[in-house]
Amino acid sequence: MKTRLTIGCTVMALAFWMAGCRVPKDINPVKEIQPPGYFRADTSYMTRRDTIKWHDYFNDPNLTGLIDTALHYNIDMQIANQRIFAANAAFLASRNALFPQVYAAGTVGVAKYGDYTMNGVGNFDTNLSPNISTDQQIPNPVPDYYLGLRAGWETGIWGKLQNRKRGQFNRFLASQLGKKLLTTQLVAEVAMFYYELLALDTELEIIRRNIGIQEKAVEVIHIQKTSGRITELGVRQFEAQLLRFKALEGMKLQEILAAENAMNTLLGRYPQRIFRKDTIDMRDLPPMLNTGIPSELLLNRPDIQQAEREFIATDYELKSVRAAFYPSIIITADAGMNAFKSSLWFQAPASFAYGVIGGLSAPLINRNQIMVSYRRAYAERNAMFLEYQRTVLRGVEEVSTEMNRVLNYRSVSDFKSQEVRTLIDAVDISNELFLTGYANYMEVLIARQNRLESELQLTEVRKQQFLSAIFLYRALGGGWE
Repeated sequence: MKTRLTIGCTVMALAFWMAGCRVPKDINPVKEIQPPGYFRADTSYMTRRDTIKWHDYFNDPNLTGLIDTALHYNIDMQIANQRIFAANAAFLASRNALFPQVYAAGTVGVAKYGDYTMNGVGNFDTNLSPNISTDQQIPNPVPDYYLGLRAGWETGIWGKLQNRKRGQFNRFLASQLGKKLLTTQLVAEVAMFYYELLALDTELEIIRRNIGIQEKAVEVIHIQKTSGRITELGVRQFEAQLLRFKALEGMKLQEILAAENAMNTLLGRYPQRIFRKDTIDMRDLPPMLNTGIPSELLLNRPDIQQAEREFIATDYELKSVRAAFYPSIIITADAGMNAFKSSLWFQAPASFAYGVIGGLSAPLINRNQIMVSYRRAYAERNAMFLEYQRTVLRGVEEVSTEMNRVLNYRSVSDFKSQEVRTLIDAVDISNELFLTGYANYMEVLIARQNRLESELQLTEVRKQQFLSAIFLYRALGGGWE
């Protein structure tokens, strides 16, 4: 194969250059987001926010074991790992596009030229020339044997390939941040289910304790009916309240079963018992977290960091598409052994051939298609910026809400505790008054019903205290390790 070197003429190159240089103007949106300078909450908590690891934040060994199981076997976490793998592969592919693509090639072919074609006539005359040897005579049909290397390279002089690589790299970083976001959410969800179960266990214990008290009360009321101190109506009222408590027990058992099954699904396993403490323990309440100033959310929350990386990626992709309007320089080359007879294939250096072609191309007719891609990339970049802005707004909102939730439920818990203590005293007083004839049975029933409801409400408030601490942990970005 003869040496091939193709150089575009100056006029054609200039025409391509002028065609390619007409690119649309880029209108950049505002790329800065100004978070508020404060949270709407108690200013005593406006201190620096330090990231805390989840295994330091939660000190219940049963809970930390469940979280560790979820991080290893949760289906969403496994899907996130595969997305990271795919994003890494896309980045490697975009990086490799910057370098010449070299591959081995081996081809075997045959061509029959007509007697009234340029190649047919030329080959016939060539075979009659006294300047060629017998091995150089061209057969008809003409076989073609090639074995060698071929390469192609598109030079990224306008940044098309470089910006594509940078965009894929930021998408790879976004996928890693997406896993961190999922980790934070998963830790929070496991903790929420855990304390939900503890609260349900506590409520079940309260109900069963009241069932025991009510069963003894029914026994007493039957004795009083026998002695004539109370009517059948009073007996029925006490029995009805006992049945109501037993119905609550059945409903609570079903809620516990449903919560356990939901948590097992989160852990990536089939339904089984969740090992945990017997009741909710306020000594396990996580400490109050410092929130920091709103601008620090950009450094702590993985969803904000992920949205930022996605926006940067679309910005680079827009630049890559925009560079497609400029002329491209493509260089191809090949080198190897080439012959029309298999017996002459490996005769070196006579059968060695190589070629180099350099080309300059610019879009002309297909500019409209490139313009469509450019407008799509432009809209995606702007949409991602708005998504980034929305994520920041949502982050500031969540921190402000959850920080106030922690403070408010702390106050609610204090009032509810006082209410329960007051109603316990009320039940004792109603029992004494009933036995001495100064109170009727309806007052006793009402006092006991109020006490049960108040104890259940206190348990719910205490659960909300734990959930508020978890929500604040998640709102502040959590801990990923």
